[in-house]
Amino acid sequence: MSKMLKSSGSVGAATLISRFLGFLREAVYAGFMGISPVADAFYYAYSLPNLLRRLLGEGALTAAFIPIFKDRERNHGDATMWRSVNAVLCALVLLLGAVVLVAMLVLAWIILRVPLQFRTELSARLMLVMFPYVGFVCMAAVFIGLLNARGHYFMPALGAAVLNVVMIASVYFLAPRFGQSLDRQVFGLAVGVVIAGFLQAAVQVPMLRRDGFRFAWVNPFQDPTVREVARKMGPATLGVAAYQLNVVVTQTLAVAEAKNVLSAFNYAVRLMELPQGVVGVSLATYLLSELSGLAAEKKFPEFRGALRDGLQQLVFINTLATVILLVLARPIIRLLFEHGKFTAEDTGLSSQALWALAPGLVFFSLNSIYSRAFYAMGDTRTPMRISVFALVVNLMFAFFLIPLFHQAGMGLANTLSAAFNTVLLIYALRRALPRFGVGEVAGNLPGILAAAAAATAVAAGLCLAFQHWLGLAGWMARSVTVFGSIAGASAAYFGTALVLRLPQAAELSNFVRSRLARRHPRPGG
Repeated sequence: MSKMLKSSGSVGAATLISRFLGFLREAVYAGFMGISPVADAFYYAYSLPNLLRRLLGEGALTAAFIPIFKDRERNHGDATMWRSVNAVLCALVLLLGAVVLVAMLVLAWIILRVPLQFRTELSARLMLVMFPYVGFVCMAAVFIGLLNARGHYFMPALGAAVLNVVMIASVYFLAPRFGQSLDRQVFGLAVGVVIAGFLQAAVQVPMLRRDGFRFAWVNPFQDPTVREVARKMGPATLGVAAYQLNVVVTQTLAVAEAKNVLSAFNYAVRLMELPQGVVGVSLATYLLSELSGLAAEKKFPEFRGALRDGLQQLVFINTLATVILLVLARPIIRLLFEHGKFTAEDTGLSSQALWALAPGLVFFSLNSIYSRAFYAMGDTRTPMRISVFALVVNLMFAFFLIPLFHQAGMGLANTLSAAFNTVLLIYALRRALPRFGVGEVAGNLPGILAAAAAATAVAAGLCLAFQHWLGLAGWMARSVTVFGSIAGASAAYFGTALVLRLPQAAELSNFVRSRLARRHPRPGG
């Protein structure tokens, strides 16, 4: 467990830095665009490159390739391992080049030939500018996956921080150069996205070279590793494609239903991504590499133990995050986003979306880890099938809930479908690993819920007290309200958990004490 906490903690620390910068980026975007038709157009345009990033980069490809990479590393030696890497990279370069070129030609034809409304045309033009980002960020995702598989976590995860810094800088240094009106200046943000994607890939290369990687052309059409990756990538690609297609369809529904729904929802999603990234993605990143190695060596008792420990820690930590997001949704959004063109009314709209999304946080993170357990065993079909079914459920909910509740309807649809996904993954995993011990994961839920109830009461009480004493205006008053309430809720949560002797709390406490003792040894010790 200590190894898991240390490694996932390294990813988490880098992810925390990146997420903080991501918050800063969204706060700058909020002040620059607010919740507006231009913001809707920008976020909608950004959704298709993101679809392909997850389809061709960090989702399906890494899920298929990393277990194969670990097998080559453990069983075939470094020369075969790096040759396999080069073969896959060469195939990816050819594929990404073709995808980006075709997409840009199609978008250019649509803009020139098809009559479009303002928001639609603006989205298409922004998408045309941003599309090269797909190639750069997919390569970055593969580089990061390789470095994670080699045991490097902190520096690769900082690549996202570089991306956020560049995107923030684009608001101040690029946007003003594109004109006076917001619909012209937003193109500076699109150019910033492309530059950021390139730099995120470039900063990974020096560490790869230090680890022994040298790029060399390998004909991908005749390489067995490429064929094996493509075969395993197929089901995972369908699952990721279904998910991203679902995102695009629900966003299209939102854009068609009412203006500003998509941008209101987007700001709530950004808040969800902090605990999901720091805890869920960090643990999943570590576990994919660790579980792949254990599966390659046929160490299935250790496989079960590592997976079980990761799930228990994830549920424990993300339950507290869920409480904080639910109770403090409005104060957090007011602190981070309410300035410039982002109004008090916009705070209310995004808060509604966050209240609907927050209950799904644990489910979203569990799905990442359960899916990676299957990927580590070489099974990409099972999570794909379950994902597709859950996405059909999500679309059904979206069709009914978005017209009724707008951005809150989008959040509810996501939360309900994520819960379906989790239940089905647990059922499938129990069949694949009969002695997995789901009961051990769920056995501490009563204690966790008791700790969550204590945290909820403290967070709500402190929030009301701070707002009564300090008011709602001013950065300092808002910061004290948010961070004071979070500190009190966290203390209540961990204190209750320690009193109830929850093993996750004890493990985290011991881990923190050991780290502090290592950094500050006693005199004469």
